[in-house]
Amino acid sequence: MFSHSPPRLMTSPRQLKLGAFMRPVSIHTGAWRYPGAYRDANFNFAHLKRFAQLLEHAKFDAFFMADHLALLNMPREALKRSHTATSFEPFTLLSALSQATERLGLVATASTTFDEPFHIARRFASLDHLSNGRAGWNIVTTSNPDAALNFGLEEHLDHAERYARAREFYDVVTGLWDSWADDAFVRDASSGIYFDPARLHTLDHRGKYLTVRGPLHIARPVQGWPVIVQAGASEAGRQLAAETAEVVFTAQSSLADGQAFYSDVKGRMDRLGRARDHLKILPGAFVVVGETDAEAHAIRAHLDSLVHLDSAIASLSIALGTDASAFELDQPLPDVPETNGSKSGRERAIQLARREGLTVRQLALRLGGYSGLAFVGSVRTIADQMQAWLETEGSDGFNVMFPWLPGGLEDFVHKVVPELQRRGIFRKDYEGTTLREHLGLPRPGNRHFPTP
Repeated sequence: MFSHSPPRLMTSPRQLKLGAFMRPVSIHTGAWRYPGAYRDANFNFAHLKRFAQLLEHAKFDAFFMADHLALLNMPREALKRSHTATSFEPFTLLSALSQATERLGLVATASTTFDEPFHIARRFASLDHLSNGRAGWNIVTTSNPDAALNFGLEEHLDHAERYARAREFYDVVTGLWDSWADDAFVRDASSGIYFDPARLHTLDHRGKYLTVRGPLHIARPVQGWPVIVQAGASEAGRQLAAETAEVVFTAQSSLADGQAFYSDVKGRMDRLGRARDHLKILPGAFVVVGETDAEAHAIRAHLDSLVHLDSAIASLSIALGTDASAFELDQPLPDVPETNGSKSGRERAIQLARREGLTVRQLALRLGGYSGLAFVGSVRTIADQMQAWLETEGSDGFNVMFPWLPGGLEDFVHKVVPELQRRGIFRKDYEGTTLREHLGLPRPGNRHFPTP
């Protein structure tokens, strides 16, 4: 329990970094049913445009667009209750939002398992130019086995294989972004020279998983590279993050767990010779705001009551990577065999059940709504908790998840953000124009050409 005594002011210049996890709206299964919620928010561009502009008004770092390459692998009876069964393709949506915003970062999920590096490099380079340097790539290996069936595969790739391919995939994409020197395009009308061929590099990559010649036929991104985001929490995921990521979207549900994860990943960076501040760790945080703590918990209880058991069991099955419909609902969670799905998601569900002594029914209903880190309370309570995570190295900020739209978003923007600003732990205005500048990340040099 956090004290409501006056907050201790920061003694260092560290400030929260805040992303908005839009999936594409709320991760909570009951969100679309909440009183006052926009029922079609995830597939209504006018609503999404307004949300993005409101986030920019609040000086958020980024709009984070998750993606799925298949319907969620759950029975139709459960799926029919999901408000994310349909959503926009991320690049199409974020390209449109880039023209409706000026400073807000735009992060899209793109899979290294079911796409090609040339496609990914080209799309993100285009988005970075369209947005004047606000693009970010969330690298995922895709854990949904149904996605394989949409790409001509009968079986999903092995977990370790997916991460090994992802590491090589990253090298190829960033290599393609370095195809052109920053000053390659001279556009000299008098001489008729449009670009300097000496400032163009052909990648010619030949690796275990990928063979890509290049070069990329689009200018180097405004940021050098779009910001690299990664969300894996397994051993392989943590190592990939330490080696490549600039933002880690993680899912620790307690401050102690957050501190352990923070120490582990930053420690790996130390051993690799990377500067700790070149990676921002942002746990997903589900935030429910009330005038009092009691009111906020009542709002959360109402929201959770809107989750249907069919959806809840399906969510549990996804988390565990195995069919949970045959489990005894009012008994403890049985032993669950390891599968080829998300290892970190499975482990979080099992630990939650053990830690709180939940029955299968209770665990399913928690997962069916949202089971991760949640800040539920008054503005002061929420700000106290966020400040504690920042000051004790539990995180560098948060990827905020809103309980329903637009009300949950409006509550955070109009009530919590001003309190964070009053405490001096969140900006009152953007420091620059690019996502890298918002996050305090360096612009990568071109590995083939020195900066002019």
